[in-house]
Amino acid sequence: MWRLRRFADHAITASARSSILSCQKHFSINGSSTFPPFSHPSQSSSIRFLDIYQMGSKEAIEKERARLKDEMSRGYFADMHDLKKNGGKIAMASKSLIPAAAAVKFPTLEVSYSDGEVFKLPLGSDGKVVDPNKMDIPKATLLCLSFRASSQGMNDSWSKPFLNAFSDSKNIHLYEVSFVDSWLLSRKPVKWLLLRMMKKSNLIENTSGLQRQFVYSFGDNYYFRKELRILNLLTGYVFLLDKFGRIRWQGFGAATEEEISSLNSCVSLLLEEK
Repeated sequence: MWRLRRFADHAITASARSSILSCQKHFSINGSSTFPPFSHPSQSSSIRFLDIYQMGSKEAIEKERARLKDEMSRGYFADMHDLKKNGGKIAMASKSLIPAAAAVKFPTLEVSYSDGEVFKLPLGSDGKVVDPNKMDIPKATLLCLSFRASSQGMNDSWSKPFLNAFSDSKNIHLYEVSFVDSWLLSRKPVKWLLLRMMKKSNLIENTSGLQRQFVYSFGDNYYFRKELRILNLLTGYVFLLDKFGRIRWQGFGAATEEEISSLNSCVSLLLEEK
């Protein structure tokens, strides 16, 4: 037991030191608005301990054991192999709008603006059902998800053309979501410092209609990824939601001209839906 505890403490310390050094190096060299490529979940977010009240729960222990087995079955090198093989293009984007009857709900995700304001996506869900009658609910929402810095350029290939195509629209929202799954960087003092850095670097690219909004999700995202069947963390994921928060289209990796055209057509169709 003493050796196990010593090993766990050493692993946590090493993971924290690696995250801090990676963060400092990234901001000092690149000055980018994207978080650095943190260690793979099998190296960081998996080093977790059950709550003291769950220690006696057989169900909680089995759930944690299944999670650990799942995360260890696919590591960083498998993701890197896929990235080198297909450049992050793990699948082609949807060619048409997914029918409303077949569309699934996008899982509720808590995110923060760089000023610290916290809210949930899809808008109006409040962790429950999206209310399309609310005045601030957009008819279409494009979400670009980045789990590592390597996917930022891929998501730019979607968001920038999308912003240009619908720059004057007020019924569409565009969010670029960066995930921070490091335990240390999700703690309040460090999290606050990171958000302050992001606030200085994030610029609103359009002040009239559609805005490119940068938001951040802190903490464990394993079950969120599980629900969306996200495996490779080095590529980008793009989801188009309707006013009910349902996934009506999705893309992966870097966009092609054909896929951008398909996305724009699907958005136009959503704007016409009642």
